Parts: sequence; C-alpha cells; structure tokens
Amino acid sequence: MKTKLLLFYLFVVSFLNAQERYNILWLSCEDIDPTLSCYGVKGIETPNIDRLAKEGIRYTNAYSTVGVCAPSRSSIITGMYPVSIGTHNMRTSHQVTYKGIDGDKYPSFQAVTDKKGRNIPTYSAVIPAEVKCYTEFLRADGYYCTNNAKNDYQFYPPFTAWDENNNKAEYRNAPKGMPFFSTYNYVVSHESRIWMKANDPMLVDPNKIDIPDYYPDIDVVRKDVGRKYSNIVELDKQIGEKIKQLEDDGLLDKTIIVFWSDHGGPLLRQKRAVGNTGLHVPLIIRMPKQEMAGTVCNDLVSLMDLAPTMLSLAGIKPPEYMQGNAFLGEYKAKPREAVYGSADRFDEVYDFSRSVIDGKFSYIRNFLPNTPLIYRIKYREQIDMTRELIKMDQQGELTGGAAYIFRDQREVEELYDLDNDQDEVYNLANDPKYRSQLVKMRKMLANWQLEIGDKGFIDEYDLVQMFWPGIVQPSTERVQVKETSKGLVLSCPTEGASIGYQVDEQIGGNHWMLYSAPVKLKKDQTFIARALRIGYQVSEPVSYSKE
Repeated sequence: MKTKLLLFYLFVVSFLNAQERYNILWLSCEDIDPTLSCYGVKGIETPNIDRLAKEGIRYTNAYSTVGVCAPSRSSIITGMYPVSIGTHNMRTSHQVTYKGIDGDKYPSFQAVTDKKGRNIPTYSAVIPAEVKCYTEFLRADGYYCTNNAKNDYQFYPPFTAWDENNNKAEYRNAPKGMPFFSTYNYVVSHESRIWMKANDPMLVDPNKIDIPDYYPDIDVVRKDVGRKYSNIVELDKQIGEKIKQLEDDGLLDKTIIVFWSDHGGPLLRQKRAVGNTGLHVPLIIRMPKQEMAGTVCNDLVSLMDLAPTMLSLAGIKPPEYMQGNAFLGEYKAKPREAVYGSADRFDEVYDFSRSVIDGKFSYIRNFLPNTPLIYRIKYREQIDMTRELIKMDQQGELTGGAAYIFRDQREVEELYDLDNDQDEVYNLANDPKYRSQLVKMRKMLANWQLEIGDKGFIDEYDLVQMFWPGIVQPSTERVQVKETSKGLVLSCPTEGASIGYQVDEQIGGNHWMLYSAPVKLKKDQTFIARALRIGYQVSEPVSYSKE
C-alpha cells in the first residue's frame, strides 16, 4: 500500500507539471455516513458511487468537523475550524442561498436565546480578516468556479467567491479553454427526506439491513433506517447521471471528481453527534484516466482539508493561515495524527462537546454533562422513529445501546474503542485499562482548544456583539481606484475585504470579476467596483470611465 501511495503522489506531481490543467468536479451530498456498498455495507447497492471508488481512491477515515451542515460547510469553504472562526452555532441565519450582491438581510429576531436567556438575532459571522473562501484562490489562478447551489456557510456568500452561484450554475458555462471548478449539491439524502419521502417506494429491503446497536430492532426503526438506505440509492442514481454527463462531454479523463458528504447520517445518534457516529463520512476521489484506481487510503482526513487539497491539486500553495492540511497534490502535508470535532447550539438547543478521533479511539469531552445525550429538537422529531424512541424512553422500555444513548445525564468524558465499538455505546473512560489512552487524548483536546482559540466558551450573544458591535452589521468601505501605467489598481480600507468589478455590458448583471491584478481598460470603457469583508455589508459601488 505504501508503494502504491508513493506512486500516486509522484503521478499527482507529474500531471500538475503538465501543460494541461485539469478540471475539478465536486459531487457533495447531505447527511450520509459511509452507508455505501463500496464501504462493505450490506443491504444496499450503489453502483455509480462504487464505480468512482473502483476507478479512484476511497478514504476510510474521513470525518467532518461538525455533525450538522452549516458549521461543517463553513469549515469546508474556509479550511478553518468553525469554533476557531465563530461559525460553530447552528445556524446563524436562514439565508442558505445566494440572493445577489445586496441580498444579506437579517431580521432582528429568530426565537433563539443564548444560555443566559438573551435573544440571538439572525447574523452573519465575521471571520478573521485574512480568511477567504478558497474558491477565490482558484478564480485568481484562472479557474471558472460554479456552485449549484447551496451556500450554508454561516455567513452570507461573498459575491467574489463564485463565477456562477445559483441553481442553474453549470461547468458547461465555463469559457472555452478555461479549467473549471464546479460543485453540485444533492439533497435527496437529507434528514428532512426521511419524513418527506416516507410514502415513496422503498428501494431496499428493510429486513436485510443492519440496525445499529443504539436502536431497538423494531418495525418503525427498520422503516426509517430503510428510508435512509433507499434515499442513498436514489442519490447514487443522481450521481450516475452527472458522471454520464461528464463522460458525454468528453471530460471524464480531464477532470478530478470528488464525492463527499457534509457530515454523518440523518438519524438519532448520527446527525449532530460529535463522535464517530456523527462525523464519519464517505470520501472518494477519482483522478483523471483512473490513475491509482482502486486505492484504499486509511489516513485520517478532515473535510476541512478539502480546501487546501483542491488548491494543492491545482498547483496553488495553500495560504499559511489555513488550519486544514492538503492530503494530495504538490503541497501534500504529513498525515494527520487525529481529527477534531465540535457540537454547540443546534437550532433551539445548546450543546457544548468536543471530540478527538485518532482512527482507533474516539474521545469526547462534555462541557455540559448535566444534560441528556438525546436532547429535544423539534426539527428532528418529525421522524417517526424519533418520536417512538422518545416515547419508549419515557415508558422505560429501552434496553442496551438504546437505553445508553437516552441517559438523562452525560458523563464528563467518553472514550470508545472504534475497532470493537463503532456505534459508541460502551464507554471506557472509567476503565483503568484505558487510563493512559484517556489521558493522552484529554491532553490532545486541551492543546487543540488552546491552539485554535475555541470560541465555544463565549456566550453566543457576546460573540454576536464582537462581530457586530451594538448588534449593528458593519459596512465595508468603498473601493479606492488609482490609475497607474499598469492599469487601475484597486484597494479597500476595510481589512480583509475582497474586491469585485464589472466592465461595460457586465454592469448590472450577476457575474463579477475577482480583482487580483491591475485592471486594464480600453478607451471609452466604464467599470464599477464593490468590496466585501465576510460578515459585513457590501460597499457602495464606485464607478470609473476611461476617456
């Protein structure tokens, strides 16, 4: 295996040095753990995703940073831990689609309070000034970037992040000869589809699937776990259609394909969980011309690593501020020793837990131990089995692993042996035989929290005040224009702001050029420029005409 991976690394370096630049296609889905036949799961067939694994690299130890979508996606788009940049509370607002450059409107009330009972308005996180959406680096390097179409980042998506950002965005729109980076998000596997598709035909046999140890084996559980599997089968079909489109366009062997899920499965003890059951995700990468086909990589990977890895594969050195590590390409880093996860506010309920996973053990530290593991959230109680399990718990009918996850209070520390307990129902934290492992991972977590500046210790209302003093969203200052012999040099007094501009017929449209070098205008051309720091209001436009 080591020889195979070395050959793969040499291949990556060689093709990046070639004249042709490869496209990158992301196929992202929602709310699935590695419940795929290529991961050895019984009772399901996913031939199209299996094909990607057969023709590419399958990662067995990939993990999200958070067990819910918006914080997780904030880490993917930035390459940063959510608890480090203040995007950890789910969710800051309900703006999950791009509504144009002036679309960041925030109602002052969202029926959520912090731990002290103070109202939390809708808001956009103000992330550190140096942190950008990584697609800006791709755009600056000549990639045409499209997003179809989710923008669940915990901040309003900057207009400089994408060339196209809507439900019609397509890689086919890339100018001829220009490499593309395109992402498509598939929602059929989302938690909400468990109840929304409850009456659809079942595409698997619920009697032939394995039930996790943390559920009782009863009819309603088999029905909803079966629906999860069935939705994944439907997802697989949709993935196959996009692969065929790429193939029909003659681009399959000119494109890097990346398949991933934003976090683990959609059911109890999966979505929103901070350990292996909530963070473990599938990750498959198919390289052009099936290079290293069938490779299985057991290295630990965080989804946060996707940002620097895409830059690395494009031959772009990842910025030093990124907390993610490139795991492929020219700037590949050493494999991780551990991955880290977090759980904070989920809708109307506060959690505060952190995790360390080293591939063999998962360690969880609960900072609110006097709270139940399965807390009440209205959204997920639309699932039949969730309501039934809550009822059974109240009547004292749960036993074994199901009773374990419904305990009234959590322990301060949890430790699980993943080789023997993937479902995390046998806590070893108090077992003397595992004392050294417990202490080791406890120290790892504490050092990590100090290193990244864990903002979970700040009450959310105070955090919003830090972002928006007086709960008033700050504004980005206007772009400054200076004419030089090399063209128009643009700058913005607001630290960390990105600048976009439009020329002539582009003005008034949705597409903005990313400013990364002096702009050369021809005689009689007109342009406008605007700037945005993430979390701020966009600047007023500045116009300029070449006479």
